[in-house]
Amino acid sequence: MIDFRSDTFTKPTPAMLAAMSAAPVGDDVFGEDPTVNLLEANLAAYFGMEAALFCPSGTMSNQIAIKVHTLPGDEVICSDLAHVYIYEGGGIAFNAGAQARPLHGDRGMIRAAQVEAAINDIDDDHKARTSLVCLENTSNRGGGCCYDWQEILHIREVCSTHGLQLHLDGARLFNALVATGQDPKQYGEVFDSISVCFNKGMGCPMGSVLLGSKTFIREARRVRKKLGGGLRQVGYMAACLQYALDHNVKRLKIDHEHAKIIATALIENDYVGKMMPVETNILIFEVKGIAPKRFAELLKRQDILVSVVSPTQVRIVTHMDITAEMVQRTCHAILNMENHP
Repeated sequence: MIDFRSDTFTKPTPAMLAAMSAAPVGDDVFGEDPTVNLLEANLAAYFGMEAALFCPSGTMSNQIAIKVHTLPGDEVICSDLAHVYIYEGGGIAFNAGAQARPLHGDRGMIRAAQVEAAINDIDDDHKARTSLVCLENTSNRGGGCCYDWQEILHIREVCSTHGLQLHLDGARLFNALVATGQDPKQYGEVFDSISVCFNKGMGCPMGSVLLGSKTFIREARRVRKKLGGGLRQVGYMAACLQYALDHNVKRLKIDHEHAKIIATALIENDYVGKMMPVETNILIFEVKGIAPKRFAELLKRQDILVSVVSPTQVRIVTHMDITAEMVQRTCHAILNMENHP
């Protein structure tokens, strides 16, 4: 079966499993797991930030960040397509007691002018206090698109002017770094906190790391405990994240190349309509003359799995478990698709 439903379906390689089994471990709740401590130190250095905190998932690291940055009743500015807004179970309200101010942007990317216009007057007691802006890079629902760096800098300037914190949901930040050639330390200089996820294209079964200042991470550790995220001998998991950091970042370029090859085949198919620009490893496209569920069903008959993400759109995500041969099989299936009963 060729599974394009998500890059979360990757499985650890034998080498990653070997690194996990050989990891020295301790009790991380006591701060005594050497593998976790090393991973956190390495990630902090990688992004040029002061400290880091291992978390079980990207959702938890995002929610911890929002909780630390806000007070109950505050307002969080984000895209109306942001993962923190539509895919984290209402966590902004449930965990932080804050509310979201979703803005409609370009493929999930919002602009500095929009952010500034959405900030509530601090002297107006009728309105929630705007305290945090959340960006997502790459944008999942935006087809894996990458933020323009200058726009991020403009948003940073707006946040600094108005005393707002800036958080990055970097669930696929490594994809953005590979696609743009940016220095990760640039992100550490601009954002107050960053969540980087390893359980997607990086090939790990679980794990995310939250980055920020020492003061921020100290409070984040306390919130993680409240959310049930205090783990014991988690060094076995941290070892796979460290392995991925050492070996699986540069290879993300292969996933991007595979996505572009599939995009070329899709464009030549009569059933395919508008497609979002393919910048990294996610393809989101409309289908025409056939229901998206039917399109997915026809591919499934050929052992190819894709996701239906809207009444008109299908999503394909490439990842490290997708081989060149699988890509060619998929292109052949797309180009020769017939809508049989």
